[in-house]
Amino acid sequence: MTTGRAGPSLSDRQRLAWLRLIRTDNIGPATFRDLINRFGSAETAIEMLPELTRLGGGSRLLRVPSAAEAEAEMALAAKAGARFVAIGEADYPPMLRRVENPPPLIAVRGNANVFVLPPVAIVGARNASLAGIRMARMLAADLGREGFAIVSGLARGIDTAAHEGSLATGGIAVLAGGLDRPYPPENADLMQALAANGAAVSEMPFGWEPRARDFPRRNRIIAGLSLGLVVVEAAFRSGSLISARMAGELGRLVFAVPGSPLDPRAAGTNGLLKEGATLVTEARDVIEAISPLIGRPPGEAETFEEPPDFTATPPPGDLDRERVIEALGPVPTGVDEIIRHTGLHPAQVFMILLELDLAGRLERHPGGQVSLV
Repeated sequence: MTTGRAGPSLSDRQRLAWLRLIRTDNIGPATFRDLINRFGSAETAIEMLPELTRLGGGSRLLRVPSAAEAEAEMALAAKAGARFVAIGEADYPPMLRRVENPPPLIAVRGNANVFVLPPVAIVGARNASLAGIRMARMLAADLGREGFAIVSGLARGIDTAAHEGSLATGGIAVLAGGLDRPYPPENADLMQALAANGAAVSEMPFGWEPRARDFPRRNRIIAGLSLGLVVVEAAFRSGSLISARMAGELGRLVFAVPGSPLDPRAAGTNGLLKEGATLVTEARDVIEAISPLIGRPPGEAETFEEPPDFTATPPPGDLDRERVIEALGPVPTGVDEIIRHTGLHPAQVFMILLELDLAGRLERHPGGQVSLV
């Protein structure tokens, strides 16, 4: 792992506790953030998990990885030439920090200096045509020579071509499984080659075999890492279109390469163009649209947003919990709406939602909305 940047850094003890907490059942990025905001450290949050789960009505204790298990995963990472980077640290990708509920820890293998380059994602069909593969490789190479980092998902077809085109200049591969479980397996050598000028990243544990539901999470990171996303070929129902939708929701630019109306692999990209995506026939189309965005401040570098003042009010009581649960249902509801409806202090509502989340009774939705499971 090479890096040329300095900045705040977790201690080894803090990093170990962060890894244990994010690997705990029922704890995703949003819950992790709320726990750190409430208790100030991952170690204290881990100590409080049994009580919080009980208050939320959980029927079983959450399984928290032991320190030995976390140390073993760190050892696997080191053996693979990777390390864990925390949000707020210098080597955390700046664009990813700006998405809603970013991963608090990511595993990074390769040259972290690639994150300094303005990033552009190139994605598309796994069963890509030869023309699509040539186009993706050409776009990646041309954008790379102009100083852009190419982001993609290491899949067959368009992703592979995009990574191949960026080998000499710097690319970022986002994995759906652990960094030691590249998918497809035949792209392991490609991921290794990327490490010279680029990097591979994943939020998933080492040893994790990717499942179908892991790929949308990977696609969200691809979109979040990038200033813009280019779809080269995609059918009407494809992961690439999901990535394009996520990119649009995140405020990223969406580009599409037109294709023949007779080729089903172009149906999705042609549809994106009808919906307002920027048409791309050469790298210059992407560069002209993205250049005005380069150099803009990447947002605040603080690890987490400003939490409610938990010292300003006593902990919630049983009646408070009943009021919040009564206000919730299967339909996603904004947290601000719950606060207004119940009349409770924001810190009390946040604590009750955190308890329900840890008990497995709460589902989180985009835009800060929640619902009962």
